[in-house]
Amino acid sequence: MPIPTIAALILGPLLTLYTLLFIFRIVLTWYPQAELSRFPFNLVALPTEFLLIPVRKVIPPFGGVDISPIVWVGIISLLREILVGQQGLLRMLA
Repeated sequence: MPIPTIAALILGPLLTLYTLLFIFRIVLTWYPQAELSRFPFNLVALPTEFLLIPVRKVIPPFGGVDISPIVWVGIISLLREILVGQQGLLRMLA
């Protein structure tokens, strides 16, 4: 199996998983009483927080709304399309 195919098989589900985690993170922002350090919320917070911190420094929350997860959903969707989409780079190399 060629390396681009293996990379696409790994990257596709990984990027999809991170998209879902960020969507859950967006929903969790609607519930400020949810403690992100407790189970099951930490399953969403731990793998995403390190990516959200730098975006919050550039785009701070305004009006009580944190848009950093929305930014990451857009970035990951773009990466998934460019790399493993129907005409993605990894598919063209395979």
